[in-house]
Amino acid sequence: MIDSSIRHASSRLAFAAVLCAAFAAAPVQAEEQQPAAPGGQPRVEDDLHNNDSPPVGDIIVSANGLKELDLLAGTSVLEIRDIQRDAVTGQIGDLLTKIPGVSATSFSPGSSRPVLRGQQGERVRVLVDGIGTSDVSNTSVDHATTIEPITVERIEVLRGPAVLLYGSQAIGGAVNVIDKRIPTRMPDEDFHLDAFAGVDSAANLRTGAASLDVGLTNNLVFHVDGSWRKTGNVEIGGFQLAPALREELLEEAAEKQAGGDLEEAAEYREAADQRGFIPNSDIESWTVNAGLGLILGESTFGASLGWYDTNYGVIKRPGLEHEHGGGEEEEGEENVRIDLQQFRADFKGDIYLGEGTFERLKLRAGYSDYTHTEFEGPGEVGTVFDSTSVEARAELVQNTEGSLRGSTGIQYQHRDFLAVGAEAYIPPNLTDQVALFTLQEFGTGPFQIEAAARGEFTKVKANTLGIERDFDTFSGALGVVYEGVPGIRMGINGSRAERAPSAEELFSDGPHIATQAFEVGDPDLSTETAWGLEAYARGSIGAGTFNLTAYRQWFGNYIFLEDAGIEEDDLPVFEYLQQDADFWGVEAELSYPLIRNDRFTLLTDLSASYVEAELADGSAVPRIPPLSLLGALEAQTDAFDVRGEVQWFAKQDRIATFETPTDSFTLVNALVAWRPLADNRNVTLQIAADNILDVNGRRHASFTKDFVPLIGRNFRASVSLSF
Repeated sequence: MIDSSIRHASSRLAFAAVLCAAFAAAPVQAEEQQPAAPGGQPRVEDDLHNNDSPPVGDIIVSANGLKELDLLAGTSVLEIRDIQRDAVTGQIGDLLTKIPGVSATSFSPGSSRPVLRGQQGERVRVLVDGIGTSDVSNTSVDHATTIEPITVERIEVLRGPAVLLYGSQAIGGAVNVIDKRIPTRMPDEDFHLDAFAGVDSAANLRTGAASLDVGLTNNLVFHVDGSWRKTGNVEIGGFQLAPALREELLEEAAEKQAGGDLEEAAEYREAADQRGFIPNSDIESWTVNAGLGLILGESTFGASLGWYDTNYGVIKRPGLEHEHGGGEEEEGEENVRIDLQQFRADFKGDIYLGEGTFERLKLRAGYSDYTHTEFEGPGEVGTVFDSTSVEARAELVQNTEGSLRGSTGIQYQHRDFLAVGAEAYIPPNLTDQVALFTLQEFGTGPFQIEAAARGEFTKVKANTLGIERDFDTFSGALGVVYEGVPGIRMGINGSRAERAPSAEELFSDGPHIATQAFEVGDPDLSTETAWGLEAYARGSIGAGTFNLTAYRQWFGNYIFLEDAGIEEDDLPVFEYLQQDADFWGVEAELSYPLIRNDRFTLLTDLSASYVEAELADGSAVPRIPPLSLLGALEAQTDAFDVRGEVQWFAKQDRIATFETPTDSFTLVNALVAWRPLADNRNVTLQIAADNILDVNGRRHASFTKDFVPLIGRNFRASVSLSF
């Protein structure tokens, strides 16, 4: 472990030195600055939500060099106001569940990852400004995503064929988080401060965050931000266990009592009757980041260093007995907790090349040293997961003048993964990937043609097993856009994508205490392929905006994790299997002002999403979210916003073998936001009530849905400011 620490410390210093050298090598002459909105914020055109969100038709950063990339037809954007509205959660998965087509793994309050169109894990990439988070949240649902939502500036949810721009691991979609740790613009003031603080009732949440940007010279900006979050155990509306699991434990209690084992019968009965809160669901986390940005006219360079630290509980399935390593069964074992740290260094360059064929060269690189430890009791280390990774990409953006627009680039990823401990269910492994990609858009009239292509060369190696797998994959997409109807863009996209199996899917073989499962991979898994078809229409209806998408994907050799119905080491066995699969779904959203004048706006937001997935043998793909609907009314004035919303989730009884169904439930929420300063709308006081009816809801996409329900009735208060 000492050698490992020295190795990682050396890697950190070496990478930091490279960043500093690259930063220092940039020219330092002053250039004319780009105009910014007051407060150092980018200017955003007016829309229905108080200038806080872009119009439906706009693509922000995901389509560099393309004016209107409709291959990204499934894009949704959360601005900072929307993020802070729902800042009750510290995990990005739960933050996004009001967006059509998005659910969450909701493994625990400390770990929740996005589920896009029924896809999760290795098919959904979570990105920080275009490159991966470099954590291991994609490898297992108990692993947290290393992003603190209240320190970010904007979140883009990308679905559809063009997500292949970010890699085959985004075959189901991508979530791109834009933060401010590397400044790309000069503040108008001597310094710019943003701050946020909040509390809630259901988890005894206390959280705060602040960021500061200071102009050191006419073209050099220093940025620093930090956050802290602490909660107690989460309160819930009713029993912790789903009815079927509760009934199972009560039957076990009756059998134990009949056999004379009164103490164990009492333990089963106590677990079955647990209600009102989820034991061991508390969280404490903090982050700190610092960066420098050099702004030279239309070119920018920057670097940053950051630290993410969290400690959270893993909720144990009541009634599950488990033997730990030594073979001696432990009764009343201690709570399992995860202690996670990540050091991250980033570099970013955006170089203006002039008015030739290529307008810009965009550079992005990141280094991560990630460690998390699973504790099976106070000071009792179970398993340590260590991952060192590097990701870099370079992208040439063509000049937007003319009929052909687009970008072409190269991307490299490296990951060195090590698990140490009695339950290290994955052997040490190395993953290397090199990719070439291009996106192109042609045409200026009512019809436009868009195309994307990506080739990947992936090597996955487990030296201790003597296994090395090489995969060459190719993905492509082609779309046609029609703009003949004023204010509306319609189109259809076709795609074929390929994905190489991950190390976890190939090499897992052992007990995983955090997920409480015995996970078994298959080193002979083949490449996963997917043909896709997507049709959409989006734009304006009178004063409102809408977005409608229908899609279908035909998977070959679809990789999925399924309960085998047997036990190993007193744990249920989950196997990685392959079979053809068929996904289809629809997503719709509408925002429309019912009343709008100079002093008052009353608007409605409506959305719906549905996905269905079936394996070739006719059975259901596991953990597919059910139909969901959302309706909201929002009244807006200069000083106040008042919003009420209802979100309904249907029951899900189309399930895989050994999977349990979930009941329908409805969440009713309300919010009031007050801007007390007439000359600064960036100071906001907010009170909110979530799950007002205190229902016991369970996300079907969650592995732990039978014993980890959603948070109960919750009252929140927060203040945000920007000066």
